Amino acid sequence: MAVIKGFLNVASTSLRGKLPQDGVADEELRELREQPTDPQEEQEIIDRIEEVYFSSDSFDMVQYELEKLPPDLNLLELEEYRDKLKRQQAAELERVTSLQTNLQLAAVICTNARRQLHSAKEGFTEASLGLLANQRRRQLLTGLLKSLRTIKTLQRTDVRLSEMLEEEDYPGAIQLCLECQKAASTFKHYNCISELNSKLQDTLEQIEEQLDVALSKTCKHFDVSHYTKVQLAYKLLGKTQTAMDQLHMHFTQAIHNTVFQVVLGYVELCAGNADTKFQKMQYKDLCTHITADSYIPCLTDLCKALWEVMLSYHLTMQWHDEHYKEEEATPGADDSSAEGSDESTVDRSYVKKKLEHGLTRIWQDVQLKVKAYLLGTDVSNFKYDDFIVVLDVISRLMQVGEEFCGSKSEVLQESIRRQSVNYFKNYHRTRLEELRMFLENETWELCPVKYNFSIAQLHEFKFMGQCRSPSVSPSRQPESTETVELSLFEQYLQGGNPFEMQIDNKEEETEDVLASNGYESDELEKSVYQDYDSDSDVPEELKQDYVDEQTGDAPVKSVSRETLRSRKRSDYNLNRANAPILTNTTLNVIRLVGKYMQMMNILKPIAFDVIHCVSQLFDYYLYAVYTFFGRNDMYESSGLGLISSRLRTTLSRIQESLIDVVSPHASPEERKEKVPSPHLSQLVVLTASDTLYGLAERVVATESLVFLAEQFEFLHLHLDTMMPSAKKPFLQQFYSQTVSTASELRKPIYWIVAAKAIDYEQMLLLMAGVKWDIKEIMSQHNIYVDVLLKEFEKFNQRLGDVSKIVRIPLPVSNVLWEHCIRLANRTLVEGYANVKKCSNEGRALMQLDFQQFLMKLEKLTDLRPIPDKEFVETYIKAYYLTENDMEQFIKNHREYSMKQLTNLVNVCLGSHINKKARQKLLAAIDDIDRPKR
Repeated sequence: MAVIKGFLNVASTSLRGKLPQDGVADEELRELREQPTDPQEEQEIIDRIEEVYFSSDSFDMVQYELEKLPPDLNLLELEEYRDKLKRQQAAELERVTSLQTNLQLAAVICTNARRQLHSAKEGFTEASLGLLANQRRRQLLTGLLKSLRTIKTLQRTDVRLSEMLEEEDYPGAIQLCLECQKAASTFKHYNCISELNSKLQDTLEQIEEQLDVALSKTCKHFDVSHYTKVQLAYKLLGKTQTAMDQLHMHFTQAIHNTVFQVVLGYVELCAGNADTKFQKMQYKDLCTHITADSYIPCLTDLCKALWEVMLSYHLTMQWHDEHYKEEEATPGADDSSAEGSDESTVDRSYVKKKLEHGLTRIWQDVQLKVKAYLLGTDVSNFKYDDFIVVLDVISRLMQVGEEFCGSKSEVLQESIRRQSVNYFKNYHRTRLEELRMFLENETWELCPVKYNFSIAQLHEFKFMGQCRSPSVSPSRQPESTETVELSLFEQYLQGGNPFEMQIDNKEEETEDVLASNGYESDELEKSVYQDYDSDSDVPEELKQDYVDEQTGDAPVKSVSRETLRSRKRSDYNLNRANAPILTNTTLNVIRLVGKYMQMMNILKPIAFDVIHCVSQLFDYYLYAVYTFFGRNDMYESSGLGLISSRLRTTLSRIQESLIDVVSPHASPEERKEKVPSPHLSQLVVLTASDTLYGLAERVVATESLVFLAEQFEFLHLHLDTMMPSAKKPFLQQFYSQTVSTASELRKPIYWIVAAKAIDYEQMLLLMAGVKWDIKEIMSQHNIYVDVLLKEFEKFNQRLGDVSKIVRIPLPVSNVLWEHCIRLANRTLVEGYANVKKCSNEGRALMQLDFQQFLMKLEKLTDLRPIPDKEFVETYIKAYYLTENDMEQFIKNHREYSMKQLTNLVNVCLGSHINKKARQKLLAAIDDIDRPKR
């Protein structure tokens, strides 16, 4: 209070010292203060006071103002300036007065406060304040106890965290650890908490390490609950993207470790006690130590292990797809804020892209590992069945790759193609040598198979049963029910493995294609020879008029019931059924074709190479049959056109491209791709007349080739589907130029039998002894006709004997009869052409002889029309032609030889042709022959 009063006295004194002291001035100032003032205007007046007036108490303002006066004084200006100073003084004095009033009020308030404080001190005791102090201390201690208990709980959380990690409750452990860290931050002002914070951080890092280990376990054996815990734990850590990066790294590592351990196990097992440090080898080098015996088991186990890894990845993607669908169905369930929702969306997008990209990357790793294994061993000397297993396993693996990521497995395809080409070249070369050996040891005896034999019954063609063969008509196909084929991942989702070996099933498979002792059964034997009055068992083609298999022409005459009976007996003489005619070699070739097709079916890239080799099998078989039974230098001179230009071209092509002929110009590599020409076994006798010069062997050989061609036709569409588009013309040409010529070999092969079965030379000698320049019309035919017919009867009998050994099909019988009749007719013409003199009556006798021959011949054979019948009749009738007609005849009938035409002209000389006409006609004949020379 004293301080405030002192301040007021000093302020008042100071102000008075600086203000005017005269009465007039006081009165003027009072008037100025009493005037109403505007606060803003007053403030402006104060602001215009010079700073020097506030400098110090020793400031002499009178002296200051006098010094400011100008030399020339103006009363009016002085008064105005004086009024300005008075207004400034009055405004300042007003502020000082106001301050004095406020200070006096503050002194009063302080006085009252002191009085009230004194009253309060007297009203409360020290005991009351002591109670308040104790209560406050109690509250502090209670809070401290609670904090200490929390700290104690935090100190013991490591035990619970360890228990959670053992239970693989990673989300719970992380949640507890994060809560402890949050609680610890609350009590960070305690010294013990800093150590606990460090310990919790170490524990969290340890959890992350164990979590990474748990994540790696899902790469081989995926478990939904286990993976769900791991993903939830990473989500709590906010490391979903990191988890996905780690997962792909673990999958890559799992692939490497898996294949290395599998191969290492087999290598060490096969090496025994060898000191080689296999564990330190690179995987590629390790694969080169796999033995041939352990190659397939190791490959199978390798694929099994890789399947488990890919299945785990497939299930991982499936888990994420289902999880994201659930999140989309319940939006906002896991994220409490828009920011959290956006972060979750980013994570989902990242994970989805990472998983999709990982598919190709993982499959590429798998391909490279299997490639190294495939190329580490030379498989060119593997057994066929073993190599097929390798192809089957790799084909299944490529199917897995296509379903896994839509890959065409170019790496695997190229690897297996390289191995397959090397293997197949070696395999095919060996098989061709085997085929040559089989053919050279073949005795061409019938291999008795069942009448319903089909190549589909052979093991080698079982693979075709898995899908409908394109060559089988829809009517023969079983009615298919529409079923959705499951992918491998769907089939083996719950267990099992697509690479499990099915060895037991293969061992249990048996073939039932051979007939017992050449007969199907006693019942079948009886059924074939039962009464033929009923047409129910007569084949449809026999009920109809006979149609020539080669030309498709139908004769006018219908086939009699007796003919049906005889044919049926002929066709079913051996097997009592229409069983196929084939040999053991034929069956081996068919099996070989099936094996080749298996390889081609599994490995499409070498389809053309395989089909080319398949064609060589057929080529070599055809060439062997022709070489053994059909090669003869008399074909061209016969004039029968036995070998067509197409067949001749085919045989030439085979000889040039496949048959190894020792030549100084041929390189070793070229000869390596060829096979020596086969030689007929010495056990096969083709010179005995009582066996019709090996007719049984010829029938078996030729008809087995025809049967083989039929099987190739059956497989045509199937092969066509496997053949690359660019190479299909080769297949088409093979079928049109080679396969279709198989039946054409019947003519040259059976012609040799027909040429030797009948004694045509004897007939010419008998005809030479006949007198043709007779003057009377004869009613009795010549003896040579009866001799010729007896030759045909003997031929027919021998044909029946042969049919007891091997069934002679109708086309074969027709070809044989056709050849014999053609040769007989041409022998007749040749005999008539040897006549030196002949009368009209002699020509009539020729017609009588020929008609007698035809009448008896038609009772021996059902072949209609009789071949070359017109050839003989036309030649006989030509004797009656005039000069002009004869000339036209010579120009139009070039099927007759020069000798035959010349003899015809010479015999007619003197009867109705003169010498001049004779010269003219001979010149015409010479003109015809000139182009041939």
